[in-house]
Amino acid sequence: MDRTLDTKTVSRRKRKTILKWVVIVLLAGAAVWFGLRWLRPSADEDSLRFATVERGEVVNTVNATATVLPAFEEQINSPVATTIDEVMLTAGSEVKAGELLMKLDRDYVQLQLDGRRDQLAVKENSIGLLSLEYERDLKELTYNAEIKELELAAATAQLADARRLLEVGGATQEEVEAAELAVKISKLESQKLNNQLDYARNSLAGRKRALQLEVGMEEKEVSQLSRRLRETEVRAPRAGVVTWVNENIGQQVTEGTALARVADLGRYRVEASASDRYADQLAVGLPVELRIGTERLGGTIAAILPEVSENLVTFRVDLENPSHPDLRPNLRTELYVITNRIEDALRVKNGPVFRGGRTQSVFVLNDGEATRRDIDLGLRNGDFVEVTGGLEAGDRIIISDAKSLENVTSFKLEE
Repeated sequence: MDRTLDTKTVSRRKRKTILKWVVIVLLAGAAVWFGLRWLRPSADEDSLRFATVERGEVVNTVNATATVLPAFEEQINSPVATTIDEVMLTAGSEVKAGELLMKLDRDYVQLQLDGRRDQLAVKENSIGLLSLEYERDLKELTYNAEIKELELAAATAQLADARRLLEVGGATQEEVEAAELAVKISKLESQKLNNQLDYARNSLAGRKRALQLEVGMEEKEVSQLSRRLRETEVRAPRAGVVTWVNENIGQQVTEGTALARVADLGRYRVEASASDRYADQLAVGLPVELRIGTERLGGTIAAILPEVSENLVTFRVDLENPSHPDLRPNLRTELYVITNRIEDALRVKNGPVFRGGRTQSVFVLNDGEATRRDIDLGLRNGDFVEVTGGLEAGDRIIISDAKSLENVTSFKLEE
């Protein structure tokens, strides 16, 4: 039969029941807490890049690809169609002004020069023969003119005698008229010979001048071929460095074919190209920054070429120090055109997290926790990005591209 439990036993049983449920609740809470902590996103701190927001200068730049070129580079061309006979110096060699670079085959030029010299001798001989003919013809015409003058004088004397005889009855009127006609004929023949003499003088002098001009032309051709013959020994036009030379011995080259290039490596210039999307931002006089390793060389845009090729706009740059020791011919490097500048701005180091938008989200660090936050951005370049809202100086953010955390709002950092 049932018996009544005393008060102490009932109380003890109640305490046991309450204690059991408390333990169960605590164990369940601990399991939930540890489960949520275990499932919460996290990332290894060593795998991320961080940057601290600070105040400083921010410039807006346009990225371009630059090629360093010698400020002065002279190309030496073949003076005539010939072949390469011997190469004395190769690319990279330092040369002095007038130093021999290569030799060309000179036989063909020598044949041309000999032929021109023969033609010159023929022309000079023709001038000599013409001078003899000139003197002979002038003398003959002069003698004929003098004879006609004498004949005219004789006819004039006969006319005077006929007129005197007519007065005394010793001659007829017909004889006087015949004498007058003879005088007229002699005058006309004398005038004709004088005219021929003047024409001969002018004509022969003109022919002589024409031959002299031809001789002058031949002399110029001989002088030019003599110069070309000397130029078959290709020499450096200035002191510098051989940047390129045609080393194909025996190769046939035409007149005007490039043989070598000599550059003055004491000074350099820069040619750069940028996407035509930035063409409206480029202007003559804008400052630029050329980067060679850790060096930063300043300069300005000197000229912008009008044509666009393969979606690229090309421009030339004058460097502030065109003789910098790190400059090398044909060196390709990065160049930044500075289009805008803010002296005292809130900035943070640039990184993969910044994809180009004016507003985007980043993870801000706080006591080992990274929390996503939307921020506003302004100017940017390869080094820094201007922060216009959402962050303050001293904030530390993640600038690496954490693609695995794109869909989370916060995570913890693990050391």
